[in-house]
Amino acid sequence: MTPPNSVESQEVRKKTPLDFIFGKVIGEGSFSTVYLAKDIQTNKEFAIKVLEKIHVIREKKTEYVMREKEVLRILGNSSQYFVHLYSTFQDIERLYFVLTYAKNGELLKYINLHSKFNLECTGYYTAELVLALEYLHSKKIVHRDLKPENILFDHNFHILITDFGSAKIENNETNQTVTNGDSSSSSGELRRRRHSFVGTAQFVSPEMLQESKSSYSSDLWALGCIVYQMASGQMPFVGGSEYLIFQKILALEYNFPTCFDSKLKDFIEKLLVLDPEMRLGATDEIRYTSIRGHDFFVGTNWDDLGPPPKLSDTELILERTASFGGSLENKEPGLDKKKASQLAIDNMLLISNSLPQVTRKKSDTGRKISDIPPEEIEKRLKSQESNPYNVFVEGNLILKQGLIDKKKGLIPRRRMFMLTLGPHLYYVDPATMTFKGEIPWSPHLRAEAKNFKTFFVHTPNRKYYLEDPFGYALEWVKAIDQVKEHYYPDSNTGND
Repeated sequence: MTPPNSVESQEVRKKTPLDFIFGKVIGEGSFSTVYLAKDIQTNKEFAIKVLEKIHVIREKKTEYVMREKEVLRILGNSSQYFVHLYSTFQDIERLYFVLTYAKNGELLKYINLHSKFNLECTGYYTAELVLALEYLHSKKIVHRDLKPENILFDHNFHILITDFGSAKIENNETNQTVTNGDSSSSSGELRRRRHSFVGTAQFVSPEMLQESKSSYSSDLWALGCIVYQMASGQMPFVGGSEYLIFQKILALEYNFPTCFDSKLKDFIEKLLVLDPEMRLGATDEIRYTSIRGHDFFVGTNWDDLGPPPKLSDTELILERTASFGGSLENKEPGLDKKKASQLAIDNMLLISNSLPQVTRKKSDTGRKISDIPPEEIEKRLKSQESNPYNVFVEGNLILKQGLIDKKKGLIPRRRMFMLTLGPHLYYVDPATMTFKGEIPWSPHLRAEAKNFKTFFVHTPNRKYYLEDPFGYALEWVKAIDQVKEHYYPDSNTGND
C-alpha cells in the first residue's frame, strides 16, 4: 500500500484554483477566458483556460470542451509543437485547463506587426508547421481550425499549436458531416453552412463547404492559406461576407502579389487544390515526403531546423509587455467572481493605456459620406495602411474607430470597433489583435443612445449592448445613422 505522504500520492492530488495566483487576461472566447497564472508551489507560469459551465451549456459547446481535452490527452508532451495540458479541475461554476504559457503570443500578431514575413522566416515556420502536422496526423487527429490565431510562439519563438475544440479524432469518429443535407453548393446551402463554422472563414477547406467532410488534407489546405498570409500579409480569400468568401474558395479565386517568390508560389498552388486527394502530400505512402521534397525546402535539415530566424527588434518590445502584469504581493490564490471581474477591468485599463492616443479621438463624421469625393477616399485609404487595424477591414475605408466595451454575459469585453464603407461594423480584440466579428448590416439595423456612454445597436436577430468608455456614444449613433442613411435611404428609421 502506498504511504499517504508519498510522491505518487501528491501527484494524484487534484489541483484547485487555490493552487494558483491568477494574473492578466491573455485570451478570450465566447465561453472562456485565458489567464496567465502562477503555481504557488513551483512558481511556474501557465496559461489557465477558464470555462464558465453555464456559458458552455448555453452555447452548446460541451462536445467541443470534451473533444479538446481528449485531443490534448492524446498529444501529451511528446511533441514540442503543441501546447501541453498539465492538469484539469473544476469547481461549482467553472472548468479549468492548465496549459503551456506561450509567452510570445499569436503568429497573427507578428504577421500584422511586420506586414509580412521575409522568405527565411516564412520557410522556417512553414517547416515547423509541416513537422507539427506530420505528428498530429500520425496520431489520427485532424485540427480543422488551423489558422494564425491558433498558432502561438513559445519563449524561444518556436510554434505551439492550440485550440482543438473543432478537431476530429479519426479512430474515434467516422467522416462526420459538418451540417446535414446533401453535397449541394447552392446559395441556400452555403448560407446555412456559414453558421456551422466558428472562427475565420478564410481557412475553411472547400470539401467542408461542398461535401461536408473533412480529412487530413483539410489541414493541408489551411497550411497553404497560412503560408500565403505569412508571405504576403494578406489572406488569399477575402470578401465582404462569409458567404462571398465561401464562393471564392469554391471558385479557387485568389491572386498572388507581384514579385512573389516562384518556388513558394508553386508550393502554395499545390496545396490550394479543390480536390483534397490532389493536394501535395495527400497521397504520400510515407507521410508528407512530397512536401519535404518540394523545391521550396531545398537545403532544409528536417532532423534539426535550428534556432528560429529573428523577425526584428519588435520581439524585444513585446517581450517586455508579456510580463505577469501587476505586482503579486497583494494578490491571493484562487479565482472567484470578484477577482474575475477585477482582472477583466485591469485588462481593459491595460489595453486603454497601451493604445496610441489617436484611437480615442473623435472621428471626422461631420459631413455626409456622399460628400467625400473618390480621390479623397483613395488618399485616406493610402494613409490608412499604417493603421494596425487596417488588416481587418477588407480594404474598406474606416469612417470611425474606437474602443467599445461589448457586453455579453456578466463581463464586458473591450473591443476595437471600426465603422467602414461597405457598410461594415467590425470589432477586434485589441489585446490579441484577433478579429472577433462584425455586426450584420441590413435596412432594419438601428442605433440607439441611452446616455453619453451607453448605446445599443438593434438588428433583426440581436440587440448589442455597447459602452464607449470615453463618452462618445452619441457620436457613434450619429455616425451609424449617417451610414445607414447613405446605404439604405428608403429604410424606416423608426423602432423595429
